[in-house]
Order: sequence, then structure tokens, then C-alpha cells
Amino acid sequence: MNRPWTLASSVAGAVIVALDGTALTVAQPSLQRDLSASFTEVQWTSTAYLVAVASLLVFAGRLGDRYGQWRVFGLGMLGFGAASAGIAVAPGVGWVIVLRAVQGVFGALAQPATLGMLRAAYPPDRLASPLAVRTAAIGLAAAAGPLVGGALVTGLGWRAVFLVNVVPALVFGLPALARRDRRPAPARTPLDLPGAALLAVTLACLVYAVTARPVSGAGLAAAALTAVVWVRHERRAASPLLPPELLGARTAGAALGILVAVSASLFGTLFIATYVLQRRLGLDAFHSALRSLPLAVLMVLSAALCPAALRRWGARRVTAAAAAALALGVVLLSRTTAPAGLGLAFALLGAGFGTVMVAATQVVVRAAEVRAAGVAGGVQQTALNVGPAVGVAAAAALLGTGTGAALLVLAAVAALAVPMARLLPGPAAAAPRTPAPHAPVPAGDPERR
Repeated sequence: MNRPWTLASSVAGAVIVALDGTALTVAQPSLQRDLSASFTEVQWTSTAYLVAVASLLVFAGRLGDRYGQWRVFGLGMLGFGAASAGIAVAPGVGWVIVLRAVQGVFGALAQPATLGMLRAAYPPDRLASPLAVRTAAIGLAAAAGPLVGGALVTGLGWRAVFLVNVVPALVFGLPALARRDRRPAPARTPLDLPGAALLAVTLACLVYAVTARPVSGAGLAAAALTAVVWVRHERRAASPLLPPELLGARTAGAALGILVAVSASLFGTLFIATYVLQRRLGLDAFHSALRSLPLAVLMVLSAALCPAALRRWGARRVTAAAAAALALGVVLLSRTTAPAGLGLAFALLGAGFGTVMVAATQVVVRAAEVRAAGVAGGVQQTALNVGPAVGVAAAAALLGTGTGAALLVLAAVAALAVPMARLLPGPAAAAPRTPAPHAPVPAGDPERR
């Protein structure tokens, strides 16, 4: 399977999930009316997915490392498409909730593999470019999701939103399952099932606690307790779920912390910005989306420019500057409602987040050996699921203090990433390295690994 197809598959897996989430938000009011669902039931159509996907991402990454990234990716894509088709014909909201959880399980299988496949296909010094393409595609999908969802709901009804996933899932899932890996099978270490179960419970409790309204104290306590037990287990396990070389790498840990901080700040800010645009300024959903369009545009542009910036200045300086730009954008949103000011603020948010996504993700994935690339992808995806959930929960809790004060707190959260960026590699580490004779796969290899 050549590199262009690997990149296309990685992008497709990421885009399907991004489109599904943003389009669902637009479809939920119509779904609620059609199925006579309560507000709580509609909320669970999102919560069930988030809990399922966040709790299984790391274990799914380990499955990809053990059984093959392409095989797990193909299974995830086909299962995601099948669950989507099931939701499209669901007779009641209960079925939608159950199938959304099933969708989350298969989404968890596909997402880490999209990064694991890239890590296996590209040498470490060339990872930034495919990651930039992937990030730009996610930005486009996030921008297009509300427009596509709105058009489908208006013309065909909410069920059409889920049918969109079926064809891409087949197009990319079937070839992935049919692919035969010509590399020798790696040694299979035992799966840490107790560790996977403990981590799944921890993340499920955490995501449920912060997405509940109000935030569930019991859920947070359960998450803390199982986290302590999980850490204790991992230290004693012969074959831990997370490889020690990944956990022990300061650069990877700092990059994950940065991803949590900036995603929490961004999504919390967008939650509050919706109130500012629609309630304070009286804009409808469409005009609110137009005001925030610079975010998507600059996210795509910054992702495209990031590889060159990384080669020149390194992940340390690039990430610090991007996090500072994001924090500045949040501060600006807290101070202005003028169209020009809002446009500049959203542009800073997009430029900062798009750059951090590429730079920090490259650090995490590059820090892992190919045999642990799936786990690294799972950890990165977990950070990008936990961060937004925490950010939105914090924003909702802070709204009572006023939007200005809440945004300043979220700006401070983004600013936490600036000192963490000091632990990331500098330009020397980003420069192309002369590979050892045994490390790369020859260019003539038919698999283009």
C-alpha cells in the first residue's frame, strides 16, 4: 500500500469522524422533534459516543500495534459505517443512543490507526508534512460540517447526515482489510487486559463526569480512584499497556499536556463564543458561522505552513509561539464584539491551534517506535478527546462569572502550554537525519513503507 493511499486513508478516517461530530450538532434539534426525544436523551446521543471512544482509544492503538494498523483501521471504518447506517434507520432515540456508542467503539479502532499508519509509512523527519495535510483536512471538515449538515437536514432530514459516512467507510475500509502486509510479523507481547480495563473505566468516568450537567462529582472521584489503581498496576505489569519509553519521554509528555491545554482552551472558548454571537449580538447560526470562518481558514493555512516552520525553528519555538497566539486570540474575544476584532480573534485561534496540532502531534508520534505507533496515536487522540470535554465543562461552569472573566481563565489555560513547550525539541532535532543502513525500507519496496 503506497504512501499516497496511506495518507488518503488516514485523512479519510479523520475527516469522517470530524464531519460526523459537527454535522450531528446541527441535526440534533430535528432528531429530537422526529423521535419525540427529551433534551437528556438527545444529549446522550453525543455523550454515549464520547464515553465509548475516549475509553478505548489507547487499547485500540495497542490492538493496531499487535494485529496490524491496516487491519484494525479497516475494521474500524467498516464498523463505523455500519453503525452510521443503523442510526439512519433507527426507530427510536434509544436505538440511536446505543448505536452511537457502537459507533464510538469502531471510531476508537480507526482513529489511532490513522496515525500509526503514517508513522509506519513515513520516516520520522518527514512526518510533519502528512500530519499537516491531515490537520488541514480536519479543519476543512470542521468548517464544512455545519454547512453540510444543515443542507442535508433541510433537504433530506436528519437521517441523511449519517448515511454520508457509509460510502467512504466502504471505499477505504474494504481495501484496508484486503491488504496483505509483506513485512514479517513483529513479536507479539501479551495484551495488558487489566490495564486496558482500568484505563477504560478511568477515561469513561472522566468524560462522563465533565460532560454531565452539572459536572458529576461522583464521576470525578471514580476516575481519580481508578487512575491511582491503574498507575499502580502499570508500574508492576510485565507488559504494560503504555510502553515505558513513551511514558518516560519528557518531550512526548509535554506535547500531550500541550494538546490537552490548547484543545481545552479552544473548545471552551468556542462554547462561550456561541453565547456571545447568538445571544449578545443576536446573530443566527449561519451568520455566527460566517463570523467564525477565519478560524477554519487559518487552521488550514497554518497547518500547511507548519512543516517549514518546524524545519527552521523547531517544535519548541513554533509551539510556544502558536500557543501564545491562541491565548491572545482568547483575550481579544473577551474584549471586543466588533466584526474586525472578532475576525482577528478567530484567525488567531485557528492559526494557533492548527500549528500546535501539527507540531505537538509530530512530537508524540515521532517519539514512539513503529511497533508502538498505534498506542502513541491512541494517547494523542485521547488527549484531543479529554481536552475539549474538560474545556467545555469549565466554560459552562464559568459562564456565571460573565463571558469576559470566563474567557480570561481559558486564555490562561492556553498560556500554560507556553512553558511546557520548553521541553519540546529544537530545530536540530527537526532537521533531516542520515538514516542508518538498517533503518529505512528501500525506495524500491513495493509496499513503500
